[in-house]
Amino acid sequence: MLYTEVDLNDMTEISVVVPVHDENENIKPFLQRTEKILNSIGKTYEIIFSLDPSSDNTEEIILEEIEKNKNIKLLVFSRRFGQPAATIAGILNCKGSYCVVIDVDLQDPPEIIEQLYKKIIAGYEVVYAKRKDRKGETIFKKIISSFGYFLINKLSDIRIPKDTGDYRIISRKVINHLKELNESHGFLRGMVAFVGFKQTFIEYDRDHRRAGKSKYNKFLGSLKIGFNGLIGFSSRPLFLMSLAGFIIALLSFFLGLWYFFQKILGINLTLGLTTTVILISFFAGVQLLGLGLLGEYVGRIYDEVKKRPKYILDKKINFDD
Repeated sequence: MLYTEVDLNDMTEISVVVPVHDENENIKPFLQRTEKILNSIGKTYEIIFSLDPSSDNTEEIILEEIEKNKNIKLLVFSRRFGQPAATIAGILNCKGSYCVVIDVDLQDPPEIIEQLYKKIIAGYEVVYAKRKDRKGETIFKKIISSFGYFLINKLSDIRIPKDTGDYRIISRKVINHLKELNESHGFLRGMVAFVGFKQTFIEYDRDHRRAGKSKYNKFLGSLKIGFNGLIGFSSRPLFLMSLAGFIIALLSFFLGLWYFFQKILGINLTLGLTTTVILISFFAGVQLLGLGLLGEYVGRIYDEVKKRPKYILDKKINFDD
């Protein structure tokens, strides 16, 4: 079973979904701040940790915290499925009228959950947190991130606001529609944008990571997530490769004419070996890029056709079912 069938008669107001992997240093500080703000809101809540199996004692710490607070719940996967799957699992298994997605490292302050909640009950279905300042991130990462958002928004069929991550609050209506999107590669930002409905944002300053190093969102991991977003929500890259092929073929035709007229006129303006090698390398690179892009789409189709589950749960702790 991939998700819990929610009993509408036993509804929690706010669910907080937290994907974690090797985060033993951050669990307790995160809970101290998050429980405080949720208690101040005064609504029923649950905190769901979605745990990719860890090499440290993250699971043991969460189990200790469950003994102190029965509103804390734990999902443990059979193996590491990655942050997107962990996040989706938490959302699909929550029972709140509203669901907050947040990281455990405290770069995203739990204190603005109250602002997110007040905004969404004012008549929105999605309220995402938009970063004004991004402390602790290198210039290189910021440039890559900005370029990624630009590329996805230009080439895909959805619009993802710049400087937003997964930190947001979504309504039960949105959650129910997310359950209908049976995609193997869960790009939450794209899926929520695809579902639509009335959306808005609040701004905040992102802080430094409190402790340790992120086991999620390393450079290659972030690149893969962004690429999944582009491939999963647009076929325009294929069109662009077709267009590039047409332009290159047209250039090749004119190049052929150039050589033909050289032969007719008896002159020799043929480019040297170095230029020829560069041209061949360029065209070979374009061909390999096209084949790689086509392979990504074919691979995506292959994954979807197999209909394998997004994740497999090993344990569900402190859930009703």
